Amino acid sequence: MRVIVADDSALFREGLVRVLESAGCEVAGQARHVEELYQLVAREQPSLVVLDIRMPPTQTDEGLVAANRLRGEYPDMGILLLSQYVESHHAMELLSRTSGRVGYLLKDRVAEVSEFLDAVRRVEGGGSAIDPLVVSQLLAQKRSRNLVDDLTDREKSVLGLMAEGRSNESIASELRISPKTLESHIGTIYSKLGLEPEGSHHRRVLAVLSYLRST
Repeated sequence: MRVIVADDSALFREGLVRVLESAGCEVAGQARHVEELYQLVAREQPSLVVLDIRMPPTQTDEGLVAANRLRGEYPDMGILLLSQYVESHHAMELLSRTSGRVGYLLKDRVAEVSEFLDAVRRVEGGGSAIDPLVVSQLLAQKRSRNLVDDLTDREKSVLGLMAEGRSNESIASELRISPKTLESHIGTIYSKLGLEPEGSHHRRVLAVLSYLRST
């Protein structure tokens, strides 16, 4: 796995590099701003970019803009966005335009090394990884919607884990239910939300997130 790390904080970049290299990843370069990132990606052709949403010069959404551009130019490259705060609208903007190889984590999650590396591998491998706090906020924002209210507590738990990009095996293990029971819950969720089941892992995540975004 070849990775480029983009963040304007040298200290945070070095921390990411150490975590990635300790897991056997090859860090092909570090970028302090998006123009440097574009140059590095063109030259090094990484399989994954770990990118802060807020980058110079305005520290607003330069990273998000860069992520959207890179997704268009390098569709087979994974993008893992990092943010200091929960900014669900930024996550939704990126996720609604893509069909996998994308993730959104809070920077605090990097300290939980195993979870961070799991997200890195998932995104680089073609899946999705959404921070649980982002998912919780999205669900809270839509709690008043009748369709969501029709779900049972267990179905909401399954939906939340699906939106994180978790596999069926992971969800069943987390909730301590059988795969057959989980499949039944998922089928009911799709039915109640008016969504057709999708065969691929990341398309399912996008279907859930697209619903959460709708008003």
